[in-house]
Amino acid sequence: MPRHLCFPMEYAKTYTVRWADMDPNVHMRHSAYTDYAAQLRLEFLADQGFPMQRFAELGIGPILFREDTRFLKEISLSETIKVTAELSGLSADGSRWRILHTIYKADGRVAATVAVDGAWLDLRLRKLTVPPPAMAEAMLQLDKHETYADIERKEK
Repeated sequence: MPRHLCFPMEYAKTYTVRWADMDPNVHMRHSAYTDYAAQLRLEFLADQGFPMQRFAELGIGPILFREDTRFLKEISLSETIKVTAELSGLSADGSRWRILHTIYKADGRVAATVAVDGAWLDLRLRKLTVPPPAMAEAMLQLDKHETYADIERKEK
């Protein structure tokens, strides 16, 4: 059964923290947390049938309006981390979305959360756009976070 026809699921991947992720304090640099969250979003979309090549064909891409990272526990070199994604908001037409990422240490403790608000950009017109229905449906395959709320679009 194609992935986009299945029920919502926890989407998570594990990564090993690299030397390039370290800062001068010898712990994971602040921007690496958001890099892992972004990587997970792209892997999720690819698993749903929307790899980067498909975005190029459609002439659209994801953009962020807001990114908020909360740091809770230190992460060190070569640690294994688990990164999850949960849907915390979606507009009716799928054009706007909110995702909450949780980054876990190997022992299960939460190291950080990364909350992002985003939308889809028409890469030719350089304007916000509504994605194809299958892409909006793909977003619904993420588990909904307990704080999930529909995103209401305001008419201009």
